[in-house]
Parts: sequence; structure tokens; C-alpha cells
Amino acid sequence: MAEEAYPKWPNLAAMMLGRARQWPDRPMLRGFRDGAWHGTTWGRFGQLVGAAARGLRAAGVAAGDRVLIVSENRPEFPIAETALLAIRAVPVPTYTTNTVADHAHVLADCTATVAICSSQALAERVAAAGRLDLMVTFDDVALPGVRTLPWAVLMRDAGPFDDIAREAADIPEGALACIIYTSGTGGPPRGVMLPHRAILSNCRGAFELVRPLRLHDEVYLSFLPTAHAYEHTAGQFFLTSVGCEMVYARGVEHLAADMLTVRPTIMTMVPRVLEVIRARILANVARESPARQRLFHRAVEIGRRRMEGERLTLAERLLDPLLERLVRRKVRARFGGRLRAAMSGGARLEPEVWRFFLGLGIELLQGYGQTEAGPVISANTTGATRVGTVGRPLAGVELRLANDGEICVRGGLVMDGYWQRPADTAAVIRDGWLHTGDIGELDADGYLTITDRKRDIIVLSGGENVAPARIEGLLVAQPAIAQAMVFGEGRPGVSALVVAEQGYDDLAVAAAVAEVNKRLSVPERIRRHALVPPFTIETGTLTATQKVRRHVVMARHREVLEGLLG
Repeated sequence: MAEEAYPKWPNLAAMMLGRARQWPDRPMLRGFRDGAWHGTTWGRFGQLVGAAARGLRAAGVAAGDRVLIVSENRPEFPIAETALLAIRAVPVPTYTTNTVADHAHVLADCTATVAICSSQALAERVAAAGRLDLMVTFDDVALPGVRTLPWAVLMRDAGPFDDIAREAADIPEGALACIIYTSGTGGPPRGVMLPHRAILSNCRGAFELVRPLRLHDEVYLSFLPTAHAYEHTAGQFFLTSVGCEMVYARGVEHLAADMLTVRPTIMTMVPRVLEVIRARILANVARESPARQRLFHRAVEIGRRRMEGERLTLAERLLDPLLERLVRRKVRARFGGRLRAAMSGGARLEPEVWRFFLGLGIELLQGYGQTEAGPVISANTTGATRVGTVGRPLAGVELRLANDGEICVRGGLVMDGYWQRPADTAAVIRDGWLHTGDIGELDADGYLTITDRKRDIIVLSGGENVAPARIEGLLVAQPAIAQAMVFGEGRPGVSALVVAEQGYDDLAVAAAVAEVNKRLSVPERIRRHALVPPFTIETGTLTATQKVRRHVVMARHREVLEGLLG
């Protein structure tokens, strides 16, 4: 990252194809297939984008067409999306965990009739969700009755891409780049319209954020879904645009092995993954002798204090290098031994987890944002982290707190609005300010701390947004369930407190919960539930208008909740 400033790209396609011209021999993408890792250079990436763009246009994909992309993280994903951007089509990245009903909603809402899918199973699920004019598939797929276009056919014309690059250069930054669906306040998912300007604004702000790292020939291991706005912007566009080689992990289940093989220097994380890694490390430590356990915890404590700028005693300063060699370096070797920093976002990162990794010499740059803001609003930066905060606003982001403490932001990062939902858009964007629905505090140095949520959306520890009202509505629609309240903020999954209808027992309720889970996407599914007494006005658990008072219910059933949360 030798550049003094982030280049002024007119749009995302021009940025990606510009880098392909600038760095033709530089490694860009790496994926695992047929038992081995295979790399793609920037020059080859440009050729493949050109081929895909010409092939998609010949197949009938036109400017403005919304096109679903449903795929695991793999090299074909950014190639396909950049090709769509270059011909002014509108990519709609969608989770592989979506149900047929989820896909049906997205297809109908954005009126997409073209989809790009990776595998047979995913293609079948999308095809069952609505009428399609064209299905492009990365793998060999057979779909009777659906017009399919194999990826290999598109790639036959992988030559010079100058024609596509020239065409892409004329796309204005205010043009719609993509639509990313996110849950609303209890309603169906809404399509967030992100123009090129919003994502490029995030990239420029992130460039200043990571400047102290002096990035050079970095290796980025990607495992978060690219359909998530955080990975979509930070990984796919920003980190590649500053020269990082993007390596796609084989999946979360292989993450530990892939870190050892790939030896990444930078990663993006969500708190849930960090919590799991920490738990595994501590479980291994617990099997060691008492002396080794004391040594480990001493290494973490001294390392944490040094990283947070606390003054060490003379004895601690002398001991610190020994602890680095005997403990910290060995633990970091499990991450490949080269990890310089990990950017964490998507949900709250507990301070004790944060300080644990700091103590091991792994700097976590916790940030904050939402899909409607490109998505990154603020973040900590290397050498200036403040545990418990989400850092300071990115360069180019105006941030203010409303009278009730709600975080409001303005700048190029703000979305154009929700697709075909002008009333919803007007409710959150007022006088150019995006009202986030989150409550925060700013300290004297401009560091932001999230203190509450003005809205009821649950953010799981993996970064997924879950609308409780929708799940609760499905639960109480079951004959066996009278009332329900779901929760899971900052947790790995959703749990529920359930009130049984008169005459139904716990087995009937369990069957009802299982039936509802069939209609929910993976992040929404209820992992655990417990039966509780009815919510009433008399007990204070209902308002006069029969709305559940969530904080009162949680307080009254604290022991039950603790049992569900383990």
C-alpha cells in the first residue's frame, strides 16, 4: 500500500479492472478445488470479468436487471459480480442458508428473473422460489425446465478486457451498485440500495484506518459470507483493492487448518468466531499442568497491559520477552504465525474476549456499522484501540447523537434507500442523516460506544440480523403456543420463552417450535426454548396495549434465561 491516498475511482467495476491493468501479475484470488489450492492473478481476473460480462450480456442480461448471486465464497463470486457491475446490471448477493421462502421473497421483491448459483443444491432451491429466465451455474447443474448457462461456457472468451473496462469507466459513482437484503423491524427483509459511492466511501475511509499497518503483500483469509455487507465491502472490494491476496477458506469447519496452511496476515472476524477460538484455547490450557496454566495466564495479563499502554514493572518488562517466546508466539502459530491484525464487526465484542487476544499479541480492530451505511461507520485503528468502544468515525463520515442518544450519520456512505419502500426510507433518512436506531455515547476523544438499541432487531454474535417479531408471530400462530418472546442479542443463536396454550403440554410445544423452525432461515431458528407462566398486565410483563415488556420478562425469568444460554 505504497499510495499516499486512495485513488479516486469512478465506480467499483472501474476500480477492479483498473487494478487488473495495474497489477497483471500480482496474486489476487485463491480457492480450493480438486484437493489443491489454485490461484488467480489480477490480469487473469480482468480477462475472466471481460468474458463473463460479454457472455451475460449476450445471454440477455441488461443494464438495471437485478441478478441474484447465491454462492459460497469462491473466486467465481467477485468475477461474476464485477462483470455484472461493468454492464450496469445490479447484483443481489444472497445467503446460501436462505430457505425457498426467503429466496421467493427476494425474487418477488426486486423482480429478479436471473440468478447465478454455485451448486446443484443451491440452484434447485432458488429455482423452486420463483420464475427465472436464466440460471448461470458455477458447477455442472441440471435443472429441467430452466434455461441454464454453465460458467465454463461464459469463460470461453477470456481474452483482453479493454472494451469492458472502457465501458465501465463511464458509470457514475451515484449509480446503483447492488442491493443487499437486511431484516427490518419485524417485517420482511428489505433491499438496501447501495450506490457505488457508498462502498467507495467506505473504502476511502478504511484506507486511512489501516494506513498505520503499512500493508504490503498481505494475505487475507476470507470465510465470512460475501452476502454479508461487511465482508462484501471490507473483504471483496477494499482489501483486494489495496493489494491483498484474497484466499477463500474452505468453510468455518476447516478454518483452523486453513489458517495453518494459508498463514494469513489479515482477517475479518465476527465476535462469535473469536469467542469459539478463545474457548478452544482455554480448554487446551485447562488440560495443562497448574504451572503451565499460571504461565499462560500471566503471559496474557502482561501482554494485555502492554498492548493497552499500561506501565509495566521492571520485573514484568524483563519477563515479557520470555513469555512472548514460551507462550504467545506458540499460540499465534495456530493462526499461521503471521497474523498482524483482525478487523472485528457485525456484533458486540465482549471486552474480556477483546483483551484476551490483545494479551496474545493479536490486535483486534473492532468497528461498528450497518448495511444502510455501506456498512462501516466507525472503527478502532492499530495503535489507538480503546477496548469497549467501536472507535472513531471513518474519514468522510459525519456523526452526531440525537437528543435521545440515537446515532445519526451523514456522508457518501449512506444508502440511496430501501428498494421500492419510500416510506421506510423516509423514516430512517431525514434531512440527509441516516438514523441508525442505535443509542451511543461519544467520549472526549471522539470514540463511540454503543449503549443500547432503539429498535428490537437482534444481532447474533456471528453478525446475523434477526427480527424477533417475525419469529414470535410464527410461534403464536401455532395452536399450542399462546405467547412467545425470543432473544439472542450477542449470542450464537436464538432462544425463546414460550407460554403454552391451555390444554397443551411441553411435548406439543416442542413439536410446534420444531414446525416453526422449518419455516425459518438458519440464523433465525430457535435453538432452545423454555415454558414460562403467562405474560400479563398484572405481573408487569404486558403493557396496557398487550405488548410484551421485554426487559421485564427477561428480569423475571433471569434464571431460566441463564439456563437456556448455558
